[in-house]
Amino acid sequence: MAKVAFLGLGVMGYPMAGHLLKKGGHDVTVYNRSAAKAQQWVGEYGGKSGKTPREAAQGAELVAMCLGNDDDVRSVVYGNDGALAGMGKGTILVDHTTASADLARELHAKCKEAGVGFVDAPVSGGQAGAVNGQLGIMCGGEDPVFAKAKPVLDIYAKSCVQIGGPGAGQLCKMVNQIAIAGLLQGLSEAINFGKKSGLDIEKVISVISKGAAQSWQMENRWKTMNEIKFDGFGFAVDWMRKDLGICLDEAKRNGARLPATALIDQFYAQVQARGGGRWDTSSLLHLLAKD
Repeated sequence: MAKVAFLGLGVMGYPMAGHLLKKGGHDVTVYNRSAAKAQQWVGEYGGKSGKTPREAAQGAELVAMCLGNDDDVRSVVYGNDGALAGMGKGTILVDHTTASADLARELHAKCKEAGVGFVDAPVSGGQAGAVNGQLGIMCGGEDPVFAKAKPVLDIYAKSCVQIGGPGAGQLCKMVNQIAIAGLLQGLSEAINFGKKSGLDIEKVISVISKGAAQSWQMENRWKTMNEIKFDGFGFAVDWMRKDLGICLDEAKRNGARLPATALIDQFYAQVQARGGGRWDTSSLLHLLAKD
């Protein structure tokens, strides 16, 4: 049993931290900016909560966090009350936040100065993957640090793979989001085309999902898309726009051309303008079906 801290109890972090205690048997201390959420977690799972990231991290062999963006991560890691101030030499900081590769490299350097290992480890699989402990975890970091962290991460992972050095996990997550955006736009256009043609979409999907067009998005989102339902489930448009912004910024640095991604990002901006910021990312169809 290891002492572990988990910082950030959102829709992903809440169940992930729970797996560490219930399935992994670890001694878990949590921190959340809303103390009431942390107390709710302790009431449901047990464990302890810290009043600050530093307090939660003290004595932990591994500190994991799942936050909103680069600024959120910096506010939790740095400063007198930050997690890094409470971590001892030889411990490991794992960041599950979808953030920039630049931040990952920055955190790696800061942790190295403090004698702390660092792994950037964004996840894929959505809320369902977090609840079921079936996340895909894309990791960047030094080999020995990853090797020590992996047994803990495997507790809520379906797959946990080291992609490369510091920042490689975040870059892999960018590849993931670019691919998903393109898939969802294609699926939206396909379903809309089928409906306009008077086809039975259920029969259409039953056939094409068994062939080369098959995807997770098709298997899991076609029905709600066909019903024009996007509210209250899945990965929110606001979050996808944040992620695509990271992708587009990185592309400016590495020279990659992302013409379709840039266009789809603007489509998501139109969904936001329709009040769909919290709708599932499959809501691209709304722009076609409700124009």
